[in-house]
Amino acid sequence: MPEVERKPKITASRKLLLKSLMLAKAKECWEQEHEAREAEKSRYLAERIPALQTRGLSLSALQDLCRDLHAKVEVVDEERYDIEAKCLHNTREIKDLKLKVLDLRGKFKRPPLRRVRVSADAMLRALLGSKHKVSMDLRANLKSVKKEDTEKERPVEVGDWRKNVEAMSGMEGRKKMFDAAKSPTSQ
Repeated sequence: MPEVERKPKITASRKLLLKSLMLAKAKECWEQEHEAREAEKSRYLAERIPALQTRGLSLSALQDLCRDLHAKVEVVDEERYDIEAKCLHNTREIKDLKLKVLDLRGKFKRPPLRRVRVSADAMLRALLGSKHKVSMDLRANLKSVKKEDTEKERPVEVGDWRKNVEAMSGMEGRKKMFDAAKSPTSQ
């Protein structure tokens, strides 16, 4: 059966429209999440930090309020310092565990690679095992060419060059050159 070329079910303009609608919806969802996060943050801060009433307080009351705020700040700083110390300890522990894992795997140093000449038969023996006797002598399939034969085919003619130039001039000479190029042995 000849294959019928399938047409895309959605045209390019429709695909572009759907893509833009999806991006608009994603932007709208992201903005809603951002607003919800900001509302949660402001609610949490309002719950945890009451508004300060400093109007109408005497000097001693303001000093007491400052001492209380400084005490709270110190507690928060101590907690922050403890959390940072725990994080540093955990990161060091993770690093130590990674090193232990590498040590347990074993210290394997890759040896420097050397070029090794292996014949095709030895390679096949190594891959297939010693049971299979496969001979792949590629050199046996090559033709042997003797240099002596090729030199004998082309006899070197030394003659008067002026005769050759006169014979080759004009259209007859061109025809002779063309014929000579076709069959070099026929003279």
